Amino acid sequence: MLKRFGRTLGALATAAMIGAGVSGAHAADDTIKVGILHSLSGTMAISETTLKDTVLFLIDEQNKKGGVLGKKLEPVVVDPASNWPLFAEKARELISQDKVAVVFGCWTSVSRKSVLPVFKELNSILFYPVQYEGEESERNVFYTGAAPNQQAIPAVDYLMSEEGGGVKRWVLEGTDYVYPRTTNKILEAYLKAKGVPAEDIMINYTPFGFSDWQTEVAAIKKFGSEGKKTAVVSTVNGDANVPFYKELGNQGIKAEDIPVVAFSVGEEELAGIDTAPLVGHLAAWNYFQSIDTPENEDFIKKWHAFIKNDKRTTNDPMEATYIGFNAWVQAVEKAGTTDPDKVIDALIGVSVPNLTGGFSTVMPNHHITKPVFIGEIQDNGQLDVVWQTPGLVVGDEWSDYLPDSADLISDWRAPMSCGNFNVKTGKCGGS
Repeated sequence: MLKRFGRTLGALATAAMIGAGVSGAHAADDTIKVGILHSLSGTMAISETTLKDTVLFLIDEQNKKGGVLGKKLEPVVVDPASNWPLFAEKARELISQDKVAVVFGCWTSVSRKSVLPVFKELNSILFYPVQYEGEESERNVFYTGAAPNQQAIPAVDYLMSEEGGGVKRWVLEGTDYVYPRTTNKILEAYLKAKGVPAEDIMINYTPFGFSDWQTEVAAIKKFGSEGKKTAVVSTVNGDANVPFYKELGNQGIKAEDIPVVAFSVGEEELAGIDTAPLVGHLAAWNYFQSIDTPENEDFIKKWHAFIKNDKRTTNDPMEATYIGFNAWVQAVEKAGTTDPDKVIDALIGVSVPNLTGGFSTVMPNHHITKPVFIGEIQDNGQLDVVWQTPGLVVGDEWSDYLPDSADLISDWRAPMSCGNFNVKTGKCGGS
């Protein structure tokens, strides 16, 4: 209760801050450099290359408006090549050598974890645009992707409902790294709290780039044939999704029998798959290309003109990048400088349009407010919304379902300025 009360106070305080503006001195350089830290090769290139293109698009759009603080934005692109230690090297290069004012980058949590010490040491700003496992709140990071309560938990709730099929058995299928393991730890605790017995939960992990799915999919099929409605919750990441979905089709696993809800598969990944056997399977995100709003229509039109390809899709991490980029622009203009300390402070309370017809606000825990959508895969590779939250959901950085984090909150405003404040002990530093 105290934890929730603390969050409510934070939300009220944030609402009061929205719209405040400050002017100040301009930066000394002729341009403002923006770092782009996304894999353009390796197993994650299937997902991350588009995010590089998205930042280039957003920079181009902003420069057409006159740039920021009267200066043009200059992109600096590096390729960490799906190599997690290389992410840290490239981040250091961007900050120390290229002197970027901000970095937009990373997809996997292991890449984000790799760069965190660099951003803390060099006091720079990272915008992280992908759903993740939570259990983190860093002063130098702004999380514009979904926390588990903005994606994973609502997806499970939907599948448990009669509308979602009244699922009783659960396969938690993931790639073997921190995001799937921590998310599934939270989901396992959540399912058990909802009365699901341990024998009705199956958990499996495979390596990055995994391609031989026959045995794993056969095990899913067998688990789902034992008399209870079964669903797969997928945290499979990157190019492993292509053979995973192909094998689901090969073994005749249809959505009406064993629905799969994915947290890391969107329009970009589906573009490389024959989606006919996958119609009816699900994905949980905070944005879909198919969402019909004037903001989304305008974004897609401009994106296609920039990329010179009307077939290029949009997806959720692109929208998260869009939100983060525009929040950063607004905060820099509000602070009157690109100085990281002043921009970090100015970002809290910034509210910018999202693409789904509302505004997303940067909260004191450095997460944002987002709607949640469940989409159903169509035979054209798009997703039609079958369920959504009635309003925006505040990102919960610390899970209520894990004992080590249930009493923690984050608030980066003075005087607290803490990412893991324990509401029971009254101390910063976690449990």
